[in-house]
Amino acid sequence: MSADVRDILDIERANTPELTRETFLATKKRNFERVKNASKRPEGMHREVFALLYNDNKDGPPLLPDNTVCVDNSYKQAKARLGMRKVRKWEWAPFTNPARTDNAIFHHWKRVGEKEKEYVFAKFNKHLEIPSYTMTDYNAHLRTNTQNWNKAQTDHLFDLAKQFDLRFIVMADRWDREQHGTKTVEDLKERYYEVVGLLTKARGQPSDKKTYVYDGDHERRRKDQLKKLFDRTLMQVEEEQMLLNELKKIEARKKERERKTQDLQKLISQADQVRTNMWQIVNINHLSDAASNTPSTRKYEKKLHKKKLHHQPRPSKVDSVVNAIEVGTSGIKFADLRGSGVSLRSQKMKLPANIGQRKVKALEQCMQEFKVDPAPPPTEDICNSFNEMRSDMVLLGELRTALNTCIYEIESLKHQYEAACPGKSLSIPPTLKPPVTVTPETAEANNSTTTTTT
Repeated sequence: MSADVRDILDIERANTPELTRETFLATKKRNFERVKNASKRPEGMHREVFALLYNDNKDGPPLLPDNTVCVDNSYKQAKARLGMRKVRKWEWAPFTNPARTDNAIFHHWKRVGEKEKEYVFAKFNKHLEIPSYTMTDYNAHLRTNTQNWNKAQTDHLFDLAKQFDLRFIVMADRWDREQHGTKTVEDLKERYYEVVGLLTKARGQPSDKKTYVYDGDHERRRKDQLKKLFDRTLMQVEEEQMLLNELKKIEARKKERERKTQDLQKLISQADQVRTNMWQIVNINHLSDAASNTPSTRKYEKKLHKKKLHHQPRPSKVDSVVNAIEVGTSGIKFADLRGSGVSLRSQKMKLPANIGQRKVKALEQCMQEFKVDPAPPPTEDICNSFNEMRSDMVLLGELRTALNTCIYEIESLKHQYEAACPGKSLSIPPTLKPPVTVTPETAEANNSTTTTTT
């Protein structure tokens, strides 16, 4: 067995001796003698019980327990010795619960000598603060809706509120219907919060205390709707699901038609542009044919055409930026949430997914520059104004880019002119120069410079 365990656990084992005839016979003889001399288990006795009574040496079990270490080291250590101190006494002591008003006395076990403490579960004795009123208060402020509620019914309502801590379901169950008529949970809530609001307003309590207003009609309609929703049959549920699926299909077809309409409009506008360009080319050709009747004019046009091919001006960056702004790609076009489901108004302020990362970073930088809150409260007016402001900020950034590009183009043209015509300098007219804007940072820098010079 040990050799098998060593093989399973991959543990190196000692070399097994060579099995011969003499060693095999000696082992068999030894086992036979051991079985012969072993005590026989009585018939009907279990093996475990017999093993507790006797061992191979036929020694009987000890008659008394012994804590001393045996001679043959059968116990490795002595048994544990318990403490010899006296056990503290307990007593059956009386106590009272402060939550009860009948002075009932109960008993529990407690150690002798301990100080009298408050009942440990008294901390859970919490009660709500239910307002009270007098007959004068009722006649002056609470005599409203006398057709449904009178003084006795209101008193009974507030007694139940104090007794059951505003558990209106239990209060409706304990309502005295024989004496005060039938009242629903909504009626009890509506009357209670109405009285509390009137008392708060009349006594002029501090403003930090909230005054709750309960809309009983809304709650009744809500429960009616829930009851109708719960009472639907399986056929009605399937019909509603089918209608929802049809609505999704209709919306998908509508979006597809809108997309095709936009594509068609683009094609029509492109065709109109091509037609206009063709008419302009035809008119130019007619004029050129009328003007160029001589062969010298034709030769001059060929030379001019070759020069244009060799010296084509490179496209300007300003034209691309200005064209983009004129076409209307600048700004942000926010999505119009007109879905059939429920949506939050704050989703209107989400940036569309088609805006590039560069525009988003420029917008964040511009908002930090103007110290604008990036997440204002999403009321309807604030949402519209916030979206318009961000669209204007993006347009402002694009105009700034176009202005910087124009300045760069003017400076590069000036250097090209000066390089082509040595000894001459090109002066830029003031109308082409950008106006100097004074930012808060530059103003502070100018003020500090002026102070130091003085």
